[in-house]
Amino acid sequence: MTVKTALITGAGREAGIGFAIARELAEQGYHVLLTARDRAAVEPLAARLRQDGHAATALRVDLADRAGMDDVAKHLTETFGHLDVLINNASSMPDHRVLSALEADMDTLRTALEVSVIGPWGLIEALLPLLTAAPAARIVNVASLSAQQIATGLDLGAPLRAPAYSTAKFMLNTLTTVLAKALKDTPILINGVDPGNTATHPERGIDETDRSAAESARDIVRAATLGPDGPTGLLFSNGHPVA
Repeated sequence: MTVKTALITGAGREAGIGFAIARELAEQGYHVLLTARDRAAVEPLAARLRQDGHAATALRVDLADRAGMDDVAKHLTETFGHLDVLINNASSMPDHRVLSALEADMDTLRTALEVSVIGPWGLIEALLPLLTAAPAARIVNVASLSAQQIATGLDLGAPLRAPAYSTAKFMLNTLTTVLAKALKDTPILINGVDPGNTATHPERGIDETDRSAAESARDIVRAATLGPDGPTGLLFSNGHPVA
């Protein structure tokens, strides 16, 4: 029997959505590939899943290192020969306190674009032969409704919060649409999912309305396991398409 495989970026935090996604997919029978810039961050988490009886591997994926992505693709080709699910979950929000586009730091913007747009785009290209080799691969880009500040034309009467992060996530949503059209003649489906406010940083305090990582992960896994008649090129929030 062919092993179902799923690679998740940004899976190096125990309290994070990436690890929750990995656990959910592992429980559904996937061999999960947990990745982060530092393999040492994901190895203990992969080991924990293995201790629980699941198939899990830790890999290094640095979204600023295309050569490293190609090495991962080669390794997966030799080990599995295909990839069923790719979840671009890695994120960076270093400017969450910035409230004006005129105060955006360009180095911060470059980092946000690398993590949320350029890196995921390059990773999809590097892994495309593996995704194509799967019967019906799924790609999920973890989005953010912060991007809606831009999508609505900035007409909400409020300043642009986290301008670098929000702009990068807006561009990620556009990339999802663009790649869905590029993949329209394949069985590969690609969608974006906004996980909502999620309690992934207990050290920063938790709002009582925040979702748990496991709850947010379920929405993402739902998009990662769509059937053949599922949609593509959409952005979902709380299980529903966002206009």
